[in-house]
Amino acid sequence: MTEAAEKTKQTRKRHAPEMKEMAKRLFLRGWTMPEIEKETGVNINTLYAWRNDLKWDEEHFPNTVEQSLAQRLILLNERDNKTAEEQRELDSLLKQFGKFAIDMALARKHNALADAISKGVMPPVEYVFDDVLAKPAKKLAGVDEKKPKREKKVKNDIAGITPDMLDEVRETLFFDYQKLWYAVKNDLKLCRNRFILKSRQIGATYYFAFEALDDAIRTGDNQLFLSASRDQAEVFKAYIIAFAKEKFDVELKGQGCITLSNGAELRFLSTNSTTAQSYHGHLYRDEVFWIPNYKKLRKISSGMAAHKKWRITDFSTPSAISHEAYPIWSGAQFNEGKADKDKIEFDISHDVLKNGWLGPDKIWRHMVTVEDAEQQGCNLFDIETLRLEYSKDDFDNLFMCKFIDDSQSVFNLNMMLACTVELDAWPDYDPTKPRPFANKEVALGYDPSRTRDNASLAIMSVPSPSNNRWRALATDSLHGQNFQFQASRIKSVYDSHHVVHIGIDSSGIGQGVYELVEGFCHFVMPINYSVEVKTRLVVKAIDVIGNGRFQYLSGDSGITRAFMMIKRTTTPNGTITYSAGRSNEEGHADIAWSIMHAMLHEPLNLNQRKTTVS
Repeated sequence: MTEAAEKTKQTRKRHAPEMKEMAKRLFLRGWTMPEIEKETGVNINTLYAWRNDLKWDEEHFPNTVEQSLAQRLILLNERDNKTAEEQRELDSLLKQFGKFAIDMALARKHNALADAISKGVMPPVEYVFDDVLAKPAKKLAGVDEKKPKREKKVKNDIAGITPDMLDEVRETLFFDYQKLWYAVKNDLKLCRNRFILKSRQIGATYYFAFEALDDAIRTGDNQLFLSASRDQAEVFKAYIIAFAKEKFDVELKGQGCITLSNGAELRFLSTNSTTAQSYHGHLYRDEVFWIPNYKKLRKISSGMAAHKKWRITDFSTPSAISHEAYPIWSGAQFNEGKADKDKIEFDISHDVLKNGWLGPDKIWRHMVTVEDAEQQGCNLFDIETLRLEYSKDDFDNLFMCKFIDDSQSVFNLNMMLACTVELDAWPDYDPTKPRPFANKEVALGYDPSRTRDNASLAIMSVPSPSNNRWRALATDSLHGQNFQFQASRIKSVYDSHHVVHIGIDSSGIGQGVYELVEGFCHFVMPINYSVEVKTRLVVKAIDVIGNGRFQYLSGDSGITRAFMMIKRTTTPNGTITYSAGRSNEEGHADIAWSIMHAMLHEPLNLNQRKTTVS
């Protein structure tokens, strides 16, 4: 070994703890191993050894396009001395992300962009979008010639952002219901506790990110964002970065915490943050009706905003009435333990809450359905088309703020939330790789809709001696595609995974897909639906879930909702069976059925396997 090599070895050994910590932070922020090697000078083989030995895989991968875009935006924003290509990509993301939550028309291009980013490919110029005015896309490279160059400022310098500038952006960007939230924030009689029940995709996270930035700039107050997962917390951060850059030409940076030049701290936390209770500030908790163990979380996190000056804002789409946050929403918790004569009735009907209502528990409640949003200026939805695309139960739950009554569900909310995992649960799965699950066995399940032109594909890890759980690695919804396309999608998963089972509902319209898949997979299992088959599917799932052998990523409400839709029913002759998603009158549960189709690789009798289920 040369003297220089020995010196390098000793230097790395001497600084190993610091170097390992630095490399780990870069890894968790989304850097690739070659990028970390270039940044730190540590050999890539050493980095891989550190990753495996020290179990760096502490974060699960983003499970929505929004989260994927947010993670990449934050990574590039924090990187110094960006290449021209990295700067172009960052500019592209900033232009898109500032309006992602409310710009439904660009969803397909966002998906294409996220796919390109995940493969490390710079997206083509046609995927660059402009701001909310939907002007033609601008040239990415260089500085807009109409804007004068500004002198370099100190880090996170917001001194040049005036109240008038903030007011102009707010009045331009937001709808009436969002402006009501802002008015309540500034009303000392109402602002202490806000609890908002909302339709999906009406821009709540988008708005509250701006509200918090606005407040931090005006007052210097700390802002805390508590989300179910780190990925979702970073969505808040990405919105704030995009607002500051696109609207005020200010670059904000900070790992975990963004500290503004006026001293205000913006912290982005997940529900498993062990240090969460040590901070203080105005607290935002998003999607609270989908957070497991909410009572414990609420007790801990409320301490972060115990002082009277701090506000607490909860907002969420509805889940089920069995959720731990529901008694708070309904007022039942306020009345708990009181004599009947002292109990106060809470009217949480839409008629009362659509304009906002301050309850006797001093919580200001507000309900915003998709119809309310449209009436208050939101023109992003075609409501009648949504009613056609979703079953009544799903439409009511997703867009009309109706809770699911899971008292009759085979799989209730608490049962499903107990299956959710986060962080380092799946260190062996990396969806960014050509073979996401390496050579480990997976089972596929496919379910076509019987009443709508969509289908669901589930990719499930097969239990092994080292891990006895079924894991929903990924699900895919296919809308409006022909048999050939659906079969080719299954083929692409088949080629990139070690598939040992494919279960396909071959009754009715599924027969066409089954026949095409049979052409490249000799062990595909046709599933012919009957009362007995549905019973077998559900009983198997009850066994797996009831024994703690099923996992899926926290925040994947689609899986949760799908399983809650499955209910016990009877046939006309009195036979007990199970149903969901098999008629226009019932909530569809395509994802749940596809997962159960995959689970048929492991029947209740593990010593027997069949090639056909009928």
